[in-house]
Amino acid sequence: MTPVWSYVMSKWQTLSTSDHASVVSINLFVALLCACIVIGHLLEETRWMNESITALFIGMFTGVIILLVSGGKSSHLLLFSEDIFFIYLLPPIIFNAGFQVKKKQFFVNFITIMLFGAIGTLVSCSIISLGAFQIFQRMDVGSLDIADILAIGAIFAATDSVCTLQILNQDETPLLYSLVFGEGVVNDATSVVLFNAIQSLDLSKVDARVALHFIGSFFYLFSTSTLLGVFVGLLSAYTIKKLYFGRHSTDREVALMMLMAYLSYMLAELLDLSGILTVFFCGIVMSHYTWHNVTESSRVTTKHAFATLSFISETFIFVYVGMDALDIEKWSYVSDSPGTSVAVSAILLGLVMVGRAAFVFPLSFLSNLVKKSASEKITFRQQVIIWWAGLMRGAVSIALAYHQFTRAGHTQLRGNAIMITSTVTVVLFSTMVFGILTKPLIKCLIPHPKDTTSSSILSEPAAPKSFSAPLLGSAQDSEVDLDSPNIPRPSSIRALLATPTHTVHRYWRKFDDAFMRPMFGGRGFVPFVPGSPTERSRH
Repeated sequence: MTPVWSYVMSKWQTLSTSDHASVVSINLFVALLCACIVIGHLLEETRWMNESITALFIGMFTGVIILLVSGGKSSHLLLFSEDIFFIYLLPPIIFNAGFQVKKKQFFVNFITIMLFGAIGTLVSCSIISLGAFQIFQRMDVGSLDIADILAIGAIFAATDSVCTLQILNQDETPLLYSLVFGEGVVNDATSVVLFNAIQSLDLSKVDARVALHFIGSFFYLFSTSTLLGVFVGLLSAYTIKKLYFGRHSTDREVALMMLMAYLSYMLAELLDLSGILTVFFCGIVMSHYTWHNVTESSRVTTKHAFATLSFISETFIFVYVGMDALDIEKWSYVSDSPGTSVAVSAILLGLVMVGRAAFVFPLSFLSNLVKKSASEKITFRQQVIIWWAGLMRGAVSIALAYHQFTRAGHTQLRGNAIMITSTVTVVLFSTMVFGILTKPLIKCLIPHPKDTTSSSILSEPAAPKSFSAPLLGSAQDSEVDLDSPNIPRPSSIRALLATPTHTVHRYWRKFDDAFMRPMFGGRGFVPFVPGSPTERSRH
């Protein structure tokens, strides 16, 4: 034992102080993630808590301990970097959202989702920016220019639907789940696109030309990012369908899907596009074509692998946000005027609530105008839940705030420190308070959700969280036969507006079955691979 122990001690001493600190920090952080999973499992059935709030509390508790141990110098185990967030943590979350999205629900409610996620985000960003400009210039906030004010609008227009989706049940409230889920993903992408468009503008003088350039940049980023994601998804489907990887190794199929999904995100970042939008639509295309071209063992593997990576990334982010709430460096710059930081946080929270109400209720009214079926219309109680569910701010807001107001996680400007601390305060307050009260609010406004399940449109089995059935199995991916006589073809423009998704979906189904699936594979067009699990199951 003595030689072994001597070898271990010699290797330990060769580590530099920084390396040793990094190893200790990573070990502690991994232990925290394990604790979040265990405690979250034990609190699974509680009425008030969910995994996001649990991770925040654990992060804050750990931050207090680190502060005490370090003598009040630091509350962090690792230094936050927005690059780490955008390059490593965010892609698996967004890709899994697109990969496991219930396409039937998503595209039936596509117009409403795009209204909320795109138009609603623009409205919310405008109201928050205008309110911040009018109020902050009268307060002692620090030096904030017009670019900072517009960035604040984009930062706080980004919702965090992760916490709410852990409470909503897609079997009991499919319409609510679909709208909140779809809006959350589109909203995150739109907020980042807005933020990037603002960064690329010359705001030294604002006129009509600058406004037109901003609108053009926004739609350019939105459209090109979407097309890039679709292209990479179709390329992966065609490659796997033609080369029959499952013939030799399912590992190659899984590896190719993961790497091409990540490649789509990095290509978008390389081309200065929106990686979030690209990887989201890449996930949708892969779930519709690529996933059906691989063997059954690869389907199970990819399903759980993507969901696991997404879950770990979300937990990591919430734990860090909890620790970052106690960052002494940033709070020291606002310690001389704590009332200002509290006032800024309260103002931003109020602007978030007003900005969200300004589009949820009017856009819900417009959406209901073109829907004839009462079961498809968004009731006032559902509108209140959608409004409440989108008040939570999370990881995207934190990352964008760090990107705008710090350098490598540090800041020495009082105005920037106030905005960082205010962002952290709004994220913590909204996630904990609104998140804790969401489930009781749903129980109060929708007391018997099971009774409404039968009348909800296109209910789908198996929640993604349960994994009791494939996330993208035949039950999920089946489409409604929109050519049936029960759905009449529109005979006028008014009738077309009343059933736009039905009409678009019908023509898309014909095009998909006639050209896309024979070319790229998909359900019903799985390539024949000798000796594969698919072949044996057919026999």
